Amino acid sequence: MKPDKPRPIRLADYEPPAYLIDKVDLEFSLHPTSTRVRARMKMRPNPAFNGERRGLRLDGEQFQFGRISIDGSELAAASFERDDVSLTIHNPPRKAFTVDITSTVNPDQNKALQGLYRSRGVYCTQCEAQGFRRLTYFLDRPDVLSVYSVRIEADVVEAPILLANGNPVERGTLDRGRRHYAVWRDPHPKPCYLFALVAGDLSPVASSFKTMSGRNVNLKIYVEHGKETRATWAMGALKRAMQWDEERFGREYDLDVFNIVAVSDFNMGAMENKGLNIFNDRLILASAETATDSMFEAIESVVAHEYFHNWTGNRITCRDWFQLCLKEGLTVYRDQEFSGDQRSRAVQRIVDVRQLRTYQFAEDAGPLAHAVRPDTYIEINNFYTSTIYEKGAELVRMIETILGAELFRAGLDLYFARHDGTAATIEEFLACFEAASGRDLEQFKLWYSQVGTPGLVCALSHDSVSKCAEIRIDQVLPPTPGQPKKQPLHIPVRLGLLCGNGHDIELTDTEHLKAGVLHVTKRSQTFQFKNVSSRPVLSLLRGFSAPVNLTVDLGDRDLEFLMANDSDPFNRWQSANTFATRTMVHIATALAQGKRSSRGLAFARALGAIISDEQLDPAYRAEVLKLPTQADVAREIGRNVDPGLVWKAHLQVSRLVGRTLGASLETIYRTMSDRVQFSPDAAAAGRRAFRNAALTLLAVRGEPSDHALISDHYFKSDNMTEQAHALTLLAQHDDDNRRKALDHFHARWANDNLVIDTWFAVQALSPLPRALDDVKALVTHPTFALTAPNKVRALLGTFALQNPLQFNREDGAGYVFMVDKVLELDTFNPQIAARMLGCFKSWRSLEATRRALVRRALLKVAKTPELSRDVFEIVTKMLEA
Repeated sequence: MKPDKPRPIRLADYEPPAYLIDKVDLEFSLHPTSTRVRARMKMRPNPAFNGERRGLRLDGEQFQFGRISIDGSELAAASFERDDVSLTIHNPPRKAFTVDITSTVNPDQNKALQGLYRSRGVYCTQCEAQGFRRLTYFLDRPDVLSVYSVRIEADVVEAPILLANGNPVERGTLDRGRRHYAVWRDPHPKPCYLFALVAGDLSPVASSFKTMSGRNVNLKIYVEHGKETRATWAMGALKRAMQWDEERFGREYDLDVFNIVAVSDFNMGAMENKGLNIFNDRLILASAETATDSMFEAIESVVAHEYFHNWTGNRITCRDWFQLCLKEGLTVYRDQEFSGDQRSRAVQRIVDVRQLRTYQFAEDAGPLAHAVRPDTYIEINNFYTSTIYEKGAELVRMIETILGAELFRAGLDLYFARHDGTAATIEEFLACFEAASGRDLEQFKLWYSQVGTPGLVCALSHDSVSKCAEIRIDQVLPPTPGQPKKQPLHIPVRLGLLCGNGHDIELTDTEHLKAGVLHVTKRSQTFQFKNVSSRPVLSLLRGFSAPVNLTVDLGDRDLEFLMANDSDPFNRWQSANTFATRTMVHIATALAQGKRSSRGLAFARALGAIISDEQLDPAYRAEVLKLPTQADVAREIGRNVDPGLVWKAHLQVSRLVGRTLGASLETIYRTMSDRVQFSPDAAAAGRRAFRNAALTLLAVRGEPSDHALISDHYFKSDNMTEQAHALTLLAQHDDDNRRKALDHFHARWANDNLVIDTWFAVQALSPLPRALDDVKALVTHPTFALTAPNKVRALLGTFALQNPLQFNREDGAGYVFMVDKVLELDTFNPQIAARMLGCFKSWRSLEATRRALVRRALLKVAKTPELSRDVFEIVTKMLEA
């Protein structure tokens, strides 16, 4: 570990910038190993800064410095000083001035993929959060907004396409046509993290969009040659998102062009750079033969997400990185709403909550827990988390639930009007909703600062004489490091009371009940409901109206009743999920005691009734049929988790359902088969999802013919959705069917840099004891590269995050393997290394033997000299919590 520990950055220490940059002129002369950069910045003292100005400190690292001048005069060496991360001008002018800096960067050498680098021959940038400082010295912070002009020069053959933010204004040739240039200008002030440049030999897919005011916007998606047809879906998603944002929120696009570029090597999913979105190619390229339905859905969602950032992130950005949820949480909320409108709102809500519980609830329960607005960090890259994104979105959704749709829209409109062109804070965001609604959101603001997942413990009592039902709700706010005592939150609880015939009892608004939503604001509250003749069945947290853990006394028969009758589709699914999870936990507990449990038949029969209901959408029935994951069961157990017993319990219930509902599952498999040309639309995708969910359960029931069925499913499928699903199921059995399918898939897709990732992932996902040895062997495969984030995520990420049985082997070999790879990654790409180290975030919930093995592995990381800030912060938190 480094002798000098990295210092934390604290929200409490925020100060406005001492200087502002009004205009930036950038010039790039591109070369694979020696790109020349010139930055001219029109600067001035910031009148809002009240502190003492101690020179002008500019951020900068990982490039070769050239020269610096102010107002045309080169600075003498004594007038400034440099270190590894900054340049400080001792006595800058007191009035407006222009700083001119030259530097040289090496794109080919940049394996961290931050700043300027090359991906398969294409020059591209990634500047969020702090990549711009790898290009030149600058005030690299989000509250410095500038207007940019960019001139790019490059070899014509190497880079015929030259792109930057804004609108194109000039193009020309140089050096007798061997080189050329392009000039781009963005009229909208933006922070430097939104700067983008792309240059390379790419093929454009073009279209256009007419905005609500009648302007024509030229749209282009740039991809590798030969992959143009695989960008058709992404282009359609972009146009649907542009129209939806106009209709839903009145937001119109503001430039003449909108460009997207797909690159192979990218640390994140995508980046919302103003007018020039850069995407990981797996979130752009799709066809029936190469992408699953889940990838089509992800492309639609992420294309929309990055476009929606144009207003929630670009036009209005965040004042500092502690306010990151202001742009990310709000935009996730917007993309979830978009996806719900494009597909099924009920299914989308289930999908979103599954993800929230899997990743964010686990994060909240472990050593990496942090607030939606953290108050300290060491490396900001470590805070692009599910808490910031998904929990941040839930907070926005709760505001809408509390205020109602009309007042929520009024508050959001006011936010756009007040803060367009600025860098805003959470306080300013909430103030707009308070002003629009007249409501006090001071208590609600605690959601942004209190760490952890709140719990609600609910109890129902009923008096048949007075016909009165009472619900007592207690808030459980567990202590977390640094927050031993928590204040009660404002928690909106949407509810229903079902009478014996399965119908909802009509509820009358009261002081605390509005439009079916209880406003829980105290540590303990009791709510009364009159004219309830018989004891009702509670349906609480409908639509998952708040991100909390709910404890309510519902028996198995109550859950069966809700599965059959609840009018809220989310809670109907939730009842099935709770019933299944409860059954698996009971079985795992019995196994831990050396006993056997035969529970599960009641659940299977109740499940059979839902999946046979033809009035329900196939996509919805598919979600009900997908049993809780092993991670869901482990999270419910909470402490001293034995992943081996969880796997056995999960398999036992899956097999029981497969056998009990075999005939129904066979019918579903047969009738949900597509007999028409593939379509990625919601209806067709729902049928395939239902069919695959049925096949999953048929595959584990133990019938000899089922392996042949899965093999036929693989070889006869005409789309990647069904083929990849069958390959995943075949990979769970060490037999000839597995080998034939894996060999076939590899032979067909070995030369497709994107699709072959599926081949890596299905082997990493296998529960077979050979999985770790397979992963170790695949690391040396010619197609695998540790420098390629997509390959790392497909192989190492899948193994460590989605294969709890083999990653958590009793001998700890999975842990040793992963920390060795994390340390190797940390030498050139700390951001990906830290993400991979996150696979240990729930290690304290494991049983004692495995906990000791994980601790030993983490100590190895902690004792390694010269750790990056990224990995240092993660491993320190994991060991100190």
